[in-house]
Amino acid sequence: MKLYYFSLLLSFGMLASSSELCAQKSKLRSPPANAPVQTARTELPLEKYSSEVHVQALRADSTVVLLIGRDRPLSNKSTFAFHQYDQALHLRHELPLEVPDEFDFTRMCAEGATVYALFSSRSNTGRLWVAAYNGRLGQVRTQQYETRLSREIVELKALDGRLFATVLLNDQLHVTALLLDVATGQMQYLPSVFEPLPTQLTFVADAASRRAEYVLSQTNGRKSRLLLKQLTDRGQLVRSEFVQAESERSLITAQLTPPQDTTARLLMGTYSLRGLDYAQGLFATDLRPTTGTNAKPPLRFYDFLHLKHFFDYLKPSRQARLRQRTARRIARSVSPPRWHYRLLLHELLPQPDGGYVLVAEVYYPHYRYNSYGSYAGPFNNLGNQFGSAGYGNSRIFDGYQTTHALVCGFDRSGTLLWDNVFVVENLRRYDLEEAVRVQTLPDNRLVLAYLDEEKLRYKVINRTEAAPNDLQVLIQTGSGAADNGIERTSETSQADLLPWYGSRFVATGYQRVRVEHGPDREVFFLNSVAF
Repeated sequence: MKLYYFSLLLSFGMLASSSELCAQKSKLRSPPANAPVQTARTELPLEKYSSEVHVQALRADSTVVLLIGRDRPLSNKSTFAFHQYDQALHLRHELPLEVPDEFDFTRMCAEGATVYALFSSRSNTGRLWVAAYNGRLGQVRTQQYETRLSREIVELKALDGRLFATVLLNDQLHVTALLLDVATGQMQYLPSVFEPLPTQLTFVADAASRRAEYVLSQTNGRKSRLLLKQLTDRGQLVRSEFVQAESERSLITAQLTPPQDTTARLLMGTYSLRGLDYAQGLFATDLRPTTGTNAKPPLRFYDFLHLKHFFDYLKPSRQARLRQRTARRIARSVSPPRWHYRLLLHELLPQPDGGYVLVAEVYYPHYRYNSYGSYAGPFNNLGNQFGSAGYGNSRIFDGYQTTHALVCGFDRSGTLLWDNVFVVENLRRYDLEEAVRVQTLPDNRLVLAYLDEEKLRYKVINRTEAAPNDLQVLIQTGSGAADNGIERTSETSQADLLPWYGSRFVATGYQRVRVEHGPDREVFFLNSVAF
């Protein structure tokens, strides 16, 4: 009899678990109200173990360019080609690219309708090879450079046919900028941008004004300040200026408004309190002198505690305890709590009212542990883009984990108007680069989104209004929904989401698609996602 009751209870438990699983699948199959529409999809018969695909979405002509590398049969070499797809993700152009065997792909960027692919030599440190693809002309221009001193390219942007590369030098102690002229094959290091590590560096570039502006952090070990440098498109220094806080605060890193905006010059970033490792909050300032004087407005500081939504990633009970403890400290006139946050800043987004939106991903280095001792992987205490490798007894670097993305709106003078957050899950990457993507809707709301395997997770932000953080849709396969009884995705890897044109994204990655009455297929997919 006891065995009978036990079996009965086990059956009820299995039934409940099955019902819960079905409910979860039903939730995924039923898209949320006003869900994005997947207007097009294309599949390439590629396997992730024998190919590499690098994607560049072009807003200028609403196309997508792929650089595809395929392993040659019975060889350790690869063949490359540029593929360009139109708005409907139909193949428009295909152009082979003869890459010398010694080079591996490093980075890609675009300017207008031209895509630049940069490769680094495996055998000669400092040797670079660049391919510039112009789809409108159906042409590729290539150049090789002997930089000698460069070890790693950590950021790449194009300006008026030239590439500005942020470079870690061979000594692994300094970072500088390298200017590559693709038309002439000439190169030069920019002596005006040369800083010792640890430093954080951001820069913006604009072809219309032919300006590139750098923001570099400098520290004496106790405090840090920011150094701003404006350069021409040929790397000549136009002017430089320091920005620092007179209090005990240190400025960690920041973003400048783009050079093409001649009516505003704002600087927004993060600051620390009595230390250099972690951000305490945001700062903003107007770099233009006050009308009638040469004095510049003071810096404005916004502690995370004073933001309305920053701590929304915490459970309500934990958030309440945090605010209660902080209130007790303030009541006792105790120094404010020191937060332990690292933020990755996106470039500033201009708004129709003349203000700007700052998006920052809050992250931390994630580790796994074993008892054998192993390679610890790349990480840096300041969490900047220049990683350092090290060995640990039991700790293995396992990527950067994002907890939430902070979104803040500022007016033209740098005054904070509103804030919001997008709480994320299952978002980890090995390179410290943007993972949450942003697009602006026609009504000026913002969409923040990313791919979590076959799921597209997103949030629509309307200034400070509350909105759900758990909206998601499945990436559709060739026959419609990704889980429709006919086809379903059994594996998705190297998934990424890129802002495209208008309010569209393009979703990419490798997938194994299972078909009910047919063979499975392994593909690299492109999906157009319109909000």
